[in-house]
Amino acid sequence: QVQLVESGGGLVQAGGSLRLSCAASGRTFSSYAMGWFRQAPGKEREFVASFSWSSSRTVYADSVKGRFTISRDTAKNTVYLQMNSLTPEATAVYYCAARPVTATAWSTRSYDYWGQGTQVTVSS
Repeated sequence: QVQLVESGGGLVQAGGSLRLSCAASGRTFSSYAMGWFRQAPGKEREFVASFSWSSSRTVYADSVKGRFTISRDTAKNTVYLQMNSLTPEATAVYYCAARPVTATAWSTRSYDYWGQGTQVTVSS
């Protein structure tokens, strides 16, 4: 069974940085794609970034392009989301997701497995 555990959230001032981690277990993830999503209070869950283990292809939402970066540690089965130049609009619960195909995807419906989420709060 696939398990995803996020960590690294917290409170940061505007302009600051955070690095989120998603530790994956239960499968060999070489044929999976991973995604990061976020959900602010009262809003729908939205796409942030997606990453393919096999091709290393990454896709970012326009709102985070140039400020957020996905990386991975294959030995640890862990995907990271480095978030720089944070703004209060980034305040949300951030979720890691996985899908058992290699192609990246932006829709929540494309992902089969989800973590419990980690809170990110950016103060102004």
